[in-house]
Amino acid sequence: MIDNVIVTMIIEGTIDTLYMTLFSTFFAYLFGVPIGIALIVTAKDGLSPNKTVYKILDVLVNIIRSIPFLILLILIMPVTKFIVGRSYGSTATIVPLALAAAPFVARLVESSLQEVDKGVIEAASSMGAGTFTIIRKVLLVEARASLIVGATIALGTILGYSAMAGIVGGGGLGDIAMRYGYYRYETGIMLVAVVLLVVLVQIMQYSGMRISKKWNRKLTNQ
Repeated sequence: MIDNVIVTMIIEGTIDTLYMTLFSTFFAYLFGVPIGIALIVTAKDGLSPNKTVYKILDVLVNIIRSIPFLILLILIMPVTKFIVGRSYGSTATIVPLALAAAPFVARLVESSLQEVDKGVIEAASSMGAGTFTIIRKVLLVEARASLIVGATIALGTILGYSAMAGIVGGGGLGDIAMRYGYYRYETGIMLVAVVLLVVLVQIMQYSGMRISKKWNRKLTNQ
């Protein structure tokens, strides 16, 4: 039976899920974008090739991405507790979420920037543009639509990670689904939580694709 208490809890769980997802995505992009750009710039055919830097970043990204999120969540609990003062709850979950998502974001950014026409980059370089100018005014501008699509994918993935964090008391809809659906066998509440997670992902996907198409039209009309 879903009463007012349950409804309030589900609303709070939805807010917590959005809180974790949005802040984790922000921090993941804060660290992931520079790494993605560095991978492009220092690659063999990049603006400033550097085999050592590229190899270190490439291996680091691959190692973190290969660790399952739940294992990473448990592994860095001492670090999480040091940073936020606790190892459970919505705020604490942001730390492992951001760490797990940053390498994923770096690869998305790297992939988006690789799609930029080499001719445009060469033209900017021949006009005397420096590395940072090309990154800021050519790479990031030309790849805007693709970067938005990547951000949409990242949001959906991070939201899924946040749901998994419910297994260890991470808060949000995933935590509600585990506590009531798994431990108390209250299937109705679990289904509501799952449906809300699906709806949130669909809203993010739809919004992201709409924005991406809008940018594509702007770039085409320029």
